[in-house]
Amino acid sequence: MHRTLHLAVTVTPDHEAGGYVARAVDVEVASQGETEEEALYALTEALELYFEDDEDAVRQLAETPTRVTEIDVRLPA
Repeated sequence: MHRTLHLAVTVTPDHEAGGYVARAVDVEVASQGETEEEALYALTEALELYFEDDEDAVRQLAETPTRVTEIDVRLPA
């Protein structure tokens, strides 16, 4: 039996190495790929392994939804 855990992730270009980096917002797991799709696929696999034997982490994330928003940061001119 499988369950689905919905997680917020970010995907950003890796300007130094090329390709893209995908990061989970709720846990310290990241991966990379040549394309956004490859980075997301690799992150999905990494997260499946991360949660494989940690039922407490899965339960905690499932019970505490993450709110993703944007903020403005003022910078000197």
